[in-house]
Parts: sequence; structure tokens; C-alpha cells
Amino acid sequence: MKMLYGLLFLIGMGCTNTKVEQKTEEEPARPKYAIVIHGGAGTITRANLSSEKEKEYIDALNTALDIGEKILKEGGAAIDAVQMVINSMEDSPLFNAGKGAVFTHDGTNEMDASIMDGATQNAGAVGGVTIIKNPINAARAVMEKSDHVFMVREGAEEFAKLNGVEIVDPSYFFTESRFESLQRIINDEKTELSGNDADEKKHGTVGCVALDINGNIVAGTSTGGMTNKRYGRIGDSPIIGAGTFADNATCGVSSTGHGEYFIRYTVARDIAAMMEYGNKSLNEASEYIINKKLVEKGGTGGIIALDRKGNIAMPFNTEGMYRGWAKDGKREVLIYK
Repeated sequence: MKMLYGLLFLIGMGCTNTKVEQKTEEEPARPKYAIVIHGGAGTITRANLSSEKEKEYIDALNTALDIGEKILKEGGAAIDAVQMVINSMEDSPLFNAGKGAVFTHDGTNEMDASIMDGATQNAGAVGGVTIIKNPINAARAVMEKSDHVFMVREGAEEFAKLNGVEIVDPSYFFTESRFESLQRIINDEKTELSGNDADEKKHGTVGCVALDINGNIVAGTSTGGMTNKRYGRIGDSPIIGAGTFADNATCGVSSTGHGEYFIRYTVARDIAAMMEYGNKSLNEASEYIINKKLVEKGGTGGIIALDRKGNIAMPFNTEGMYRGWAKDGKREVLIYK
């Protein structure tokens, strides 16, 4: 009888243990798609941006999001969404990339771009190109059609020609407002720059990060660089780990700001590294790098990023950043803080 009671006791204990076991909480479902874009950061306030110009920027950002969202909604690849979104912004004179690229000290337009695939960690970039209509297309060609990551100047242009990337006359990139900015900056070189010209000199870029239905993250960045730049200066935009980074295990990032700082502190990769090695969330990592570490070092700008769960971050330490996101039918476009 004692043996029977003992057996029943053990069975009861086993049942009790079974009842108190709890399932771990499931992670929120990943969205079918997510996309985030930027058109540059800087001193962007209502005081120096007319209501008409503000509407132009809002419309341009929404147009870019429309293009990317359509591709992703229909099950398209993140890389196609990123390329086409950046094409849209490169084709607009509003942004410092492609058609709206700023001028060098010598009155030319030298553009940089990069793209990275989070699934394979493959990447492509071009720097200092002057005749490629959409530099992001050349960056993708470098990634997919060569054994290299980064090509510059005449070599990059020759490679682009051989691979069917559209070439234009350098005059295509002339815009009156950008040229006037260059003249003002040259005239004021020996005095302290102020207002929009000082800020525009450092902060013009466009970028996009997308997450597709297959869970792949792709990031891309394109720029005309820094107004009045000399000596073949290249900023962070075409540098993997500084201006662009993507890894499906962590996040995708596109940067905009004073490129020298983003290069020195490998901003895009640093955010992913904090997530990978420090188990930080996307928001925690992004906020720390942009609004603490970068600020302490004297760097200005911002980033857009999204992780494998579709979480989005858009921190910046300037007065404004042209930015927007879309996810499963929801959308937001912003300029100011």
C-alpha cells in the first residue's frame, strides 16, 4: 500500500510540474515588408524652408516610398526596391544625389554610392563618378558583376559603360541653386560659413533600407558629396560599414551627415555590432551611436535603419532630416524633429 501511495505521489508531482510549465512568449510577427528612406540631414527648420518647398520635399519622399512599397507589396526583392527608390531621389534636383548633386571647388559634380545585401553580405560601391546618371545602379553592377567591392572615377565609369549603366553628359547634373551655393561658399571661404550653405556643405545624401517578404534586408546610399570639396575627397556614403551596412542577422543602415566622422567611427557597422555583440535593440544601438557617441566626438548627422523584425529607427542630431517609412500599409513622412 505504501508503494502505491508513493507511486501516486510521484505521478501527482509529475502532473503538477507539467501544469506549471509555461511557454516562452513568442516574438511579434515580422511584417510582410518594411522600408525606410532619408534625403539628408542638417539645419532644416520651418524658418528656412518655405511651405511650397516643404511640400515639394514631402511629395518627393512620398513618391519614393510609393515606388519601394509597390515592389515590396507585390513580393519583389528588397534590392530592387532600394535601387528604384534611390533612383527616384537621384532623379530629383531636390536632393544631393544624381541630378541634384552639389558642385566641387572646380565646378564639377562627383558622386558616390554603395549598396549591400544582408543575406550574402555582398556589397558594391563607386566613388568620384561624373557621368553616371544613377550612381546606385553602378554600385549594384559592381556588387553583382565583378569580384570587387569599390571602384572609383574613370575605372568605375568604364565598368559602368561595359555593363549597360546609363551614361550622361556632365551638364545633366547642373542645377542653378547648387551652383549658386558653391559661389557663395567660395566667396566666404575665409570667413565662417553660416546658415544653409554651411550645413549643405556637409549633409546632403539619400538612402534607403528595405526588408522584403523573404526576410532579406538591403541598404543603399547615394550622394553628390560635400559642396566645394577638393582633391578627390570621398565621404562615407560609398564606404561599407560607414555609410552603408546590411546583415540579416542584425539590421540594415544608411547614413547621412558629416562623412569624415561616420568614416572614423564606422557608424553603420557600429550599430549592427552593438546588436550582434551587445544584444542591444535597434533603437538602443542607433540612439547611442548617433546621439551620444557621435555627439561626443563632434560629428553631426543621422541614420535610417531597420532590423530583421521590421523595427525602424531614424535618429539624428541635427535640426532636421528628410525621412519616411512604410510598413504593412502604414506610413509616415517627416522633416523636422
